[in-house]
Amino acid sequence: MSNSVSALNGASATGFATVRDMGLQGMITLRGDLSAAAIKNAVKTAAGGDMPSAGHISLSDAGSAAWMSPDELLIVVPYADADAKLAEITKGMGDAHHMAVNVSDARCMFAVSGDDALVREALAKLMPVDLSPAAFKIGQFRRSRMAQVPAAVWMADTGEARIVCFRSVAQYVFDLLKGATAPGSEVRYMAR
Repeated sequence: MSNSVSALNGASATGFATVRDMGLQGMITLRGDLSAAAIKNAVKTAAGGDMPSAGHISLSDAGSAAWMSPDELLIVVPYADADAKLAEITKGMGDAHHMAVNVSDARCMFAVSGDDALVREALAKLMPVDLSPAAFKIGQFRRSRMAQVPAAVWMADTGEARIVCFRSVAQYVFDLLKGATAPGSEVRYMAR
């Protein structure tokens, strides 16, 4: 039996901000009627928090739930708990129309941390998203493109962003982030 490893096995790079592979993360795609009580209860049970509003992520000590689209959530839990959480969701949903899939091994997560303005500027180099503090607050969540690939981003805290992408493009995204945080490439537009 093989051991599971993250896409880049803990890779990190330090420039004017630090980029790091967040290791194995449990991720469950949950699709259905997001206004249904069964889904709201499933989110509470699996992630420990409330249903996120559109364009947001609900964070708790047990996990998180991110609004992906009008009928889709991304539930993030510890990797070792993903199968058990998926079973809880499936049981809690009962006969309610839904789809729940463990996508942990198909996705990866990165963190970019450092000075808040510089972290935001590094990401803004790569994504067509207004990442200024006034437009993109902690707890907001965006699906977009990072250069040529789909990615999702949120500010986990002041000076720390999280990015989720497909595992198949992990090296590409890591290299993009590493280049965007290279020493001497600071824009300092948001730091004004």
